[in-house]
Amino acid sequence: MQAMGRMMVVAGLVLVVVGALVWWLGPRFGGNGGLLPGDFSLRRGNVSFHFPIVTCVVVSIVLTLLLRLFQR
Repeated sequence: MQAMGRMMVVAGLVLVVVGALVWWLGPRFGGNGGLLPGDFSLRRGNVSFHFPIVTCVVVSIVLTLLLRLFQR
């Protein structure tokens, strides 16, 4: 049980660090709201719709690689 607790604390700390980096560095690298080419953004009058399909694929690939790295 202690190992799982330590792993959860480390995962939480990693999330805090990554969140802080995105918060501070985000405006420098993604001035358009972080949309990658291939993400859909529609605006019609007062209604806007955003579907970040490419961003979802990139995040999925990165998380898959990280999880496979830490499983070994």
